[in-house]
Amino acid sequence: MLNSNVFQTIYQHLSEHNARFRVVEHPSAGRCEMVAQLRGTELGQGAKALLTHLKGNGVKRHVLAILPGDAQADLAKLASHFGARKASLASPAEMTELTGCVAGAIPPFSLHPALTLVAAPQLFSRYEEIAFNAGSLERSIILATDDYRRIAQPELVDFIRSSTD
Repeated sequence: MLNSNVFQTIYQHLSEHNARFRVVEHPSAGRCEMVAQLRGTELGQGAKALLTHLKGNGVKRHVLAILPGDAQADLAKLASHFGARKASLASPAEMTELTGCVAGAIPPFSLHPALTLVAAPQLFSRYEEIAFNAGSLERSIILATDDYRRIAQPELVDFIRSSTD
């Protein structure tokens, strides 16, 4: 699965489900803050996708965890939710294999049967739209938040690091 195929797959999927979205082309920018500025969105609207590898206690699985761009993940909370002993970020090779994307370009949709999709509840309560890179560091989709939840149907898991951690 190549990056352009990831974008086309998501674009077609959103169109088929009558989602309210728009595409924004922009220069590649490494940090979430810079990308949000280029998109004209708030940092918290960003749907940051973390590909994680959970293992231990008989658990071995990959989870695509989605959280707001201004939040930090607590991987121990994520591991605990699935009964695993630990969670770590997937390797670049695993990212390419399971998503067809490099880090930063992974969209908040599971396009591989081995990927479990979860989202932090906070992603749905703050903004009417979310924004994410769609298989490319130079192309984003801004999507109605309720359409994302309806179409992607992620399991809701609170795995955001609290400010006291």
